[in-house]
Amino acid sequence: MRLTGMGLAVRGRTLPCSVGRGGLSAAKREGDGATPLGTHRIVGLLYRPDRVARPARWAQPILPGDLWCDASGNDEYNQFVRAPFAPSHEALRRPDPLYDIVLLTDWNWPHAEAGKGSAIFLHQWRRPGCPTAGCIAMARRDLIWLASVVVPGETLEIPALPRWPQRVVSRRHGKD
Repeated sequence: MRLTGMGLAVRGRTLPCSVGRGGLSAAKREGDGATPLGTHRIVGLLYRPDRVARPARWAQPILPGDLWCDASGNDEYNQFVRAPFAPSHEALRRPDPLYDIVLLTDWNWPHAEAGKGSAIFLHQWRRPGCPTAGCIAMARRDLIWLASVVVPGETLEIPALPRWPQRVVSRRHGKD
């Protein structure tokens, strides 16, 4: 998988997507809204079993009480945690559909460096082109397809691009 100016290039398709509101960054920090440059690995796949079918055999269900710690100084920073959990966190079981399917990357994981940023996911977008808090987001149908073909350990390349458009630049699927 490789991020391009046209979207996420995967197995001969280009999936329109959006990135963080802070653009692409080689110096990612917690809360900057940037998507980190580099080569990352896919290390997990989560899904909401009450909303979508299991997208792949290795997918794990998102259950009530599943959280992701984003408390930079905490020992559980950038880790999956369970409620009750007092430090700052993000609920994985959201009322909206954004995290119905989530591909987890190894950004600043498994040994997180405080302040370097947490939780770079691939997930559903709010609407076409809507920027994220640093993740990569795409249409539901594209995410379902992606989750069905990606394997654990697969690489995600996020290169420095001249300018990342904060809108969808391509609505078609085709060769990159």
